[in-house]
Amino acid sequence: MVTVAATGPTPVPSRRRRSGPVPTWRLGAAAAVLSVVAALLPLATPWGVLVVFAALLVAAGFDWAVAVTPDRIEVTRVLPASLTLGQHGQVAWEVANPSRRSLRVALADEYPPSLQATSRRARLTVPARGRATATTAVCPLRRGDFSPAELVVRVEGPLGLVARQGKRTDRGLLRVFPPFRSKQEAELRIDRARILEVGLRSAKARGGGTEFEQLRDYSEDDEFRRIDWAATARAGRPIVRTYRAERNQVVIVLLDNGRLMAGRVDEVPRLEHAMDAVMMLTAVATRLGDRIGLVVFDRRVRAVVPPTQTRAQFGRIVQAMYRLEPELAESDFRGAFTETLARFRRRALLVILTELADQAVQETLLRDLPLVARSHLVLIGAVRDPDVQRWAESEPTEAGTAYRKAAAIAALADRRRLVGLLGTMGATVVDAPPGELAPRLADAYLRVKATGQL
Repeated sequence: MVTVAATGPTPVPSRRRRSGPVPTWRLGAAAAVLSVVAALLPLATPWGVLVVFAALLVAAGFDWAVAVTPDRIEVTRVLPASLTLGQHGQVAWEVANPSRRSLRVALADEYPPSLQATSRRARLTVPARGRATATTAVCPLRRGDFSPAELVVRVEGPLGLVARQGKRTDRGLLRVFPPFRSKQEAELRIDRARILEVGLRSAKARGGGTEFEQLRDYSEDDEFRRIDWAATARAGRPIVRTYRAERNQVVIVLLDNGRLMAGRVDEVPRLEHAMDAVMMLTAVATRLGDRIGLVVFDRRVRAVVPPTQTRAQFGRIVQAMYRLEPELAESDFRGAFTETLARFRRRALLVILTELADQAVQETLLRDLPLVARSHLVLIGAVRDPDVQRWAESEPTEAGTAYRKAAAIAALADRRRLVGLLGTMGATVVDAPPGELAPRLADAYLRVKATGQL
């Protein structure tokens, strides 16, 4: 079990390797031209041809001998501190030339294909005692840490016939975070909840909270039972107590990282949809004054982020999630629930993000849910595959599609049965299509908060 902290990478010293000679295209071109010239000369002799090529080799040797070694060239790789999945960024190579003459320098860097770098190579001319910069664009296709290390530097000699080439190890770190697709929806719900808090709609709202906010003059929309008689006697006019939704409530998100979360829905793993829901709940809860934490689990508990209500909590939770890859094993709900009960004894809203697969839920979640349902309020979220819904509603045109329709109808029926069973055990279930899971979970959380169920 780990808790991911928002700390930077440990600097790794650059390691350089001895350079070796590398012929350039100019050497090949010069050899080809000299071969043609030697063949066309009327008095050409084998000794003359040998003398010509010997002179070329001497020039190449001289070019290599006076070429600046790559060890003397300072190359700095500049990576973005972080990107979100699918976001375009820019990587730069800054090259410093310590010599007294202009240099032609070529670079080759190490980038995985999933970064989608426009180019891994660069050629640039660096002025004497000067600097030059080359750039390339990247657009990552997956989350996690990317650590490019090996960098190849090639410096041509003054004649351009031979170059010195060397490798160096210079580790960098690029973090790719999950995208917050529901950010605008989160802002809308935060604004709506704040409007309710200040009382613009509290007269018609169910509940109204139990945390005392202020005393104010009585108005026609106020309930008679809200009158504070002691304050009324002192002021000589009707005074009412106003209440707001409770702050400092506790929300714990349990994120399933098991094999079922590796299944793709709308071309994205279920885990990605769940991460978006985690980020939306974190943004809404912390902005409304509640404490939210995270437990990530599969066959064991992977990470725990203790609940707090600070703005920095969003970054801590993202740090705990961005490197996750689904573990291709059954999730241990009992172990996750036991860890949660041991760490968080205060009554809380437990949001379990998982997949409602019939057999897996029957053997794990349904069996272990009573452990937490007795002392906590449970909200379960899952993303529903729209393809299955579409297959169930389609008109079969051949035998294969008829079987697929029947299987889809059976799968949806099993899913509805599971939702009903979980409901009878005291859990509220949000089973939503892609793009709707995060907003509907946030709405369910806000209903719990407004009605004072915690």
